[in-house]
Amino acid sequence: MAKVKPFRGVRPPRELVTEVASRPYDVLNSAEARAEAEGNEKSLYHIIKPEIDFGPEVDEHDPCVYDKAVANFNAFQQNGWLKQDASDHYYVYAQTMNGRTQYGFVIAANVDDYMSGVIKKHELTRRDKEEDRMKHVRCNNANIEPVFFAFPDNEGLQKILDRVTATPAEYDFVAPDGFGHHFWLISDKETIDRVTELFDAIPALYIADGHHRTAAAALVGAEKARQNPDHRGDEEYNYFLAVAFPASHLNIIDYNRVVRDLNGLSPQQLLSKIAENFTITDMGADEYRPAALHNFSLYLDGRWYSLTPLEGRYDDSDPIGSLDVTISSDLILRDILGITDLRSDKRIDFVGGIRGLGELKQRVDSGEMAVALALYPVSMQQLMRIADTGNIMPPKTTWFEPKLRSGLVIHKLD
Repeated sequence: MAKVKPFRGVRPPRELVTEVASRPYDVLNSAEARAEAEGNEKSLYHIIKPEIDFGPEVDEHDPCVYDKAVANFNAFQQNGWLKQDASDHYYVYAQTMNGRTQYGFVIAANVDDYMSGVIKKHELTRRDKEEDRMKHVRCNNANIEPVFFAFPDNEGLQKILDRVTATPAEYDFVAPDGFGHHFWLISDKETIDRVTELFDAIPALYIADGHHRTAAAALVGAEKARQNPDHRGDEEYNYFLAVAFPASHLNIIDYNRVVRDLNGLSPQQLLSKIAENFTITDMGADEYRPAALHNFSLYLDGRWYSLTPLEGRYDDSDPIGSLDVTISSDLILRDILGITDLRSDKRIDFVGGIRGLGELKQRVDSGEMAVALALYPVSMQQLMRIADTGNIMPPKTTWFEPKLRSGLVIHKLD
């Protein structure tokens, strides 16, 4: 069962939250972060991407960059731009995109739950990326940014969300990208105890986004436990910062593919080969979005096509084999276009659905790419089924929007 706890959050005063809050460290590069933080000494980028305080010649993994993160984190607290709450809280964080709002609990999740598999993953992680975030957690002795979890819908927790969010929010603002962010404190002991009790009855938490941050936070916590000869198990380092949303609140959007060449085929030859495994319908020049699971959209030579696999081309009882990303990867990308490794092949690129189908069309029409493939979004049920069975999704399968805003609350490890 999921073990969570409240914590004394470190967070900005209400009047400074829009200056401090930032996008997550991994959705923009150093130059973009430097531009976004220009003229704003309070931006969290000075802590999560501290290379912006150096010239572009300084590598973001240089030891001096991690030292700068610590100096900036300390300065933010000394200047009052970040202040620690006097007592333990849970928090509620909500995000609004396109008129739709999702509500989650900000919690301290348990390191042992990650190690034992109560916190379930659906992606592989890379050690180099884990180590970068581990260094950041170690040197700051804090989880500066949260990870993004889902949990099976729970009536009791939903009632608490409804009750808390009926009151005025501590933070309520619209970020530059147009997404709304709303934040409440849960302060009364009775509600705090009830949240802990209800999570304790939930069999699993699911990593939605932030696999590397989750692994790094848990590994540093476990490292601290090994290094402490008086370790008890209730120390703050046994927990890490997460926002957990009911699964039904979350919306996974499409994650699409563009390929640089047709592997020596003409457009007509490509369509002929695809027709061996799919029903193809020419949809014309207007954008065509996949209409349902196991329906694909192909953009080629100025036209959009609907693709539907023929009977027997996949096994619906196989949680991985029935994913649209697997079907398209096997029957089109691998068997026809010769792309066997989605992680390393330079002929393929990936486009988050937040950019729209127009991005696919533009990249093909420009000549940069030869063909685009749009997929129907994975469902939360598929994600949880795969995690429950111990399977790993293929690369670039899920894209969650909106992303969590960083800087609303931080978790210290002591």
